[in-house]
Amino acid sequence: MTTLDDTTEALWARPRREQPICSGEDYIASLRGRNLAVHYLGELVTEPVDHPVIRPSINAVARTYDLAIEQPELASAYSEISGRNVNRFLHIAMSAEEVVAQNRMQRTLGQQTGTCFQRCVGMDALNTLYSITFDCDAEKHTDYHERFRSFLRYVQEENFVIGGAMTDPKGDRSAGPAEQVDPDLFLHVVERREDGVVLRGAKAHQTGCINSHWIVVMPTMRMREADRDYAIVAAIPVDHPGLRYIYGRQSCDSRASEGVDQGNAQFAGQEALIVIDDVFVPNEYVFLDGEVEYAAPLVDRFTGFHRRSYVCKTGLGDVLIGASAQLAEWNGVAGASHIRDKLVEMVHLNETVYGAGIAASYQSTPTAAGSFQPDALLANVCKHNVTRFPYELARLAQDIGGGLVATMPSELDFDDPETGPLLRKYFATVPGISVEDRMRLLRLVENMTMGRNAVGYLTESMHGAGSPQAQRITIAKLAGIDEKKALARHLAGVAEDPADPPVAQTQPDPAA
Repeated sequence: MTTLDDTTEALWARPRREQPICSGEDYIASLRGRNLAVHYLGELVTEPVDHPVIRPSINAVARTYDLAIEQPELASAYSEISGRNVNRFLHIAMSAEEVVAQNRMQRTLGQQTGTCFQRCVGMDALNTLYSITFDCDAEKHTDYHERFRSFLRYVQEENFVIGGAMTDPKGDRSAGPAEQVDPDLFLHVVERREDGVVLRGAKAHQTGCINSHWIVVMPTMRMREADRDYAIVAAIPVDHPGLRYIYGRQSCDSRASEGVDQGNAQFAGQEALIVIDDVFVPNEYVFLDGEVEYAAPLVDRFTGFHRRSYVCKTGLGDVLIGASAQLAEWNGVAGASHIRDKLVEMVHLNETVYGAGIAASYQSTPTAAGSFQPDALLANVCKHNVTRFPYELARLAQDIGGGLVATMPSELDFDDPETGPLLRKYFATVPGISVEDRMRLLRLVENMTMGRNAVGYLTESMHGAGSPQAQRITIAKLAGIDEKKALARHLAGVAEDPADPPVAQTQPDPAA
């Protein structure tokens, strides 16, 4: 069991840096020398910052810091909690306009990185917990909200990256947390002490966890009284010795040292399994413990935030549309009517995702805590679109790009004195267009549609924040079908029930 010895006590003591993290360079420096237990391909990684597979994901997070410097009105906001301007990923949205600003920042970062920049889960978790802890305190007379505000003040002052960890391995999906043969398949409390709790279990598919400074663990589903030990929310420092990280494989990740063949050499995403091995968490970092009735509202509010956060994929879509249009021009087919039509379709699909997401943000409503919560129905429509439309954009990009997206020889063959001239001869296209430039764009399309960054653009679009059926269940719950039937009866002159509404009502608020 991990005990509160001198090493771990220092982690919980909220150590202060000489200066808060400011730039992307500062952020990268803050990750060095943490002695994390990171496993990749059967080996322990000595220093993740210098690992060729991991470093591009770190670069993507670094852009979130530099964007706040370059465009502070977009990527930062004033926080009354710490009394300063903070990175928007650490800010609690206190108006609908601030929820919308999150979306605009996310699309911009998607455009600039072409991948997952790994901070949206943490941002959405912070915004969710702000209102959940407030509501729990009001009903249960707990002190979670003040604990949470104190923690948030600290991370804002230090400008840390917060990772959100919700997804449990789940084991037998037909059984609930307390019914599992192995209780560790859902993160749970194994011991409660006067000064804190001991946690055991794991969190799966965790985006950007190794690149964060703190992890906030949350329940993954609705819970019953029997699941009390699983209804836990807590913050844990990433460099806690009781945490172990097993890095997930990504398609084509071994190309990380292959130059142009990477497709996107600078930026990538990150996922890992976090193993939490009997970690003691002091009370001041526990924000929910055993209040099972708050697990479902927490998940509902989080998914309301996170499902409309998938507008980030429209930034990636912008990159893919641009690459397709450029390749069409370089192939000499930009004027073909079917090419123009495919590009229009790509734009249409991309903006449909963005429209639903940003509408969900514009229609945010205040919570009792004063923060704002996105419209749940539109947020789920946004995410449901994301489970489909990026796949169609990827198909159209491969269609326009042609067979070379999948069959182009290696950069090494282009550099070879014997085969290089042959490749430049036979892969030439419109006069004046560099074969190497065309090769780079083809590799980018490959990277985003079947390579390393397809993890974040396609598969994560399917399963992140819940698979498609999860959105369909919520959409059905919030659809207001009975109200819509009443509207039809009214206009058709059908005898009305006295309770029929004269106009459509606003959608029910899941935060209520």
